[in-house]
Amino acid sequence: MVRTAGRLSLDWYRNLDRVENKHAMAGRDGFDPVTEADRAVEAELRRLLAERFPGHSIMGEEYGLEGDGPLRWTIDPIDGTRAFITGQPMWGTILGFQIDGHPVAGWMYLPALDESFIGHGTSCRMMTSEQTRTLSVSGTEQLEDAIVLCTDPTMFPPGEPTERFQRVAERVKLVRYAGDCVNYGLLAMGLADLVIENGLAPYDIIPLIPIVEAAGGVVTDLDGNTPTEGGYVVAAGSEALHAAAIALLKP
Repeated sequence: MVRTAGRLSLDWYRNLDRVENKHAMAGRDGFDPVTEADRAVEAELRRLLAERFPGHSIMGEEYGLEGDGPLRWTIDPIDGTRAFITGQPMWGTILGFQIDGHPVAGWMYLPALDESFIGHGTSCRMMTSEQTRTLSVSGTEQLEDAIVLCTDPTMFPPGEPTERFQRVAERVKLVRYAGDCVNYGLLAMGLADLVIENGLAPYDIIPLIPIVEAAGGVVTDLDGNTPTEGGYVVAAGSEALHAAAIALLKP
């Protein structure tokens, strides 16, 4: 279902006629893009989920929350819309499933790369048309050996938050920017060791938590809680590395 809905976005990929600004529509400053592709993918995935799982609630970025109860699906139809509208391939359709508020399974499909990530329990896999790979995190424990991914350094407000992120950046081996949801798949693959981000919405992270955890990683906010409300997120390939990063990031 995630692949079926996600592939719809390819009709608009590098072929957009219009990009709308959610902030402008709401009378706010700034730029938060949305496209026909975002709406079409979410509408289709909602339709497929409602047919397959009647009675479950569905929350999505574009159309909000429908229904209630302990079983909930969370959709971000195009996580990485800024990458999408600029023709970059680092974006995807992500879907999470929660029971009583706890993320138990996650799916991520990257249409431009035709890669799927699936995480639940202790099973994390990446699938293409040619292969299925079982994924596990790197296990890196020292900051000095770590590769850090972050979508955008401006996620951290000026002043102390930026300074604390820079403390980590100065200690690690390498920092790379951009990526959005793809960063968490790369962490699960063991190609990166830390993902540090701020200002996330619930639908940005809920589907990705089970993918990282099923690969053996750790995902929390700065206080060590599961970040189902979004906000500040630190994901790591080991408990030791996670603790070392939190020690530098937490006020």
